Amino acid sequence: MLLAVRSLDVVYDDVSPVLRGVSVSVPQGAIVALLGANGAGKTTLLRAISGLLAIRRGKITNGSVELGKLDITRRDAPSIVRAGVAQVMEGRRIFAELTVDENLRAGAFSCRSRREVGERRDEMLELFPALARYLRQTAGLLSGGEQQMLAIARALMARPRLLLLDEPSHGLAPRTVERLRDIIVAVNRRGTSVLLVEQKARMALEIAEYGYLLKSGEVAREAPAAELLADRDIRAVYMGLAGPDRHSSPGTGTTGRRPERPA
Repeated sequence: MLLAVRSLDVVYDDVSPVLRGVSVSVPQGAIVALLGANGAGKTTLLRAISGLLAIRRGKITNGSVELGKLDITRRDAPSIVRAGVAQVMEGRRIFAELTVDENLRAGAFSCRSRREVGERRDEMLELFPALARYLRQTAGLLSGGEQQMLAIARALMARPRLLLLDEPSHGLAPRTVERLRDIIVAVNRRGTSVLLVEQKARMALEIAEYGYLLKSGEVAREAPAAELLADRDIRAVYMGLAGPDRHSSPGTGTTGRRPERPA
């Protein structure tokens, strides 16, 4: 396993529990989807992994987060980036007043070699050719889709082993979402593992190997992505594609049994 989150409890302001006993794994080289309604705890889980909880007065009270054999449970965000984790937050969060080029270079803040930063930037322009036309342009003037591509490219400038994506398709046109899906697959094929939080459940499960469903701060269901994609309850609630199966148990699918996590 590249990422192993074990029995994680998170609270905000020392009193409000948000995650309770959450365990999630991301195998090396895999795309794993994290689904759930608004307020289920998906973004909180990403913040716990990337070290950004403290910004929102959140705290891990129990459990652990391991990247490979390294315990990163309570490390700060810069050290977690250096360990190999990068996050693209919901809403893109690019530096709107900086140029595209400056945004990209900011993503490689931990790299000391100017030549290597240039090499990484060239790799990103190969992966995101649309950005090459706007290198000197102020990033805030890009379209929503272009800003999302820039946000992902900036995160990849750190050459992470694990990329955390929080609602990357939010607010994008359908054709742009298709392009985004292809980019996520291409990034993964280059060797970067991905933990994908996404409201467009069908898109996420079509490219993922495994999936988790969070409900009220707990893992309500986990299974191979193809199994979740075929589940009538999941399709009805998160995709609007089929009627619910009256014989299934909520959060467990049609068998009523909880599948094993990937080994």
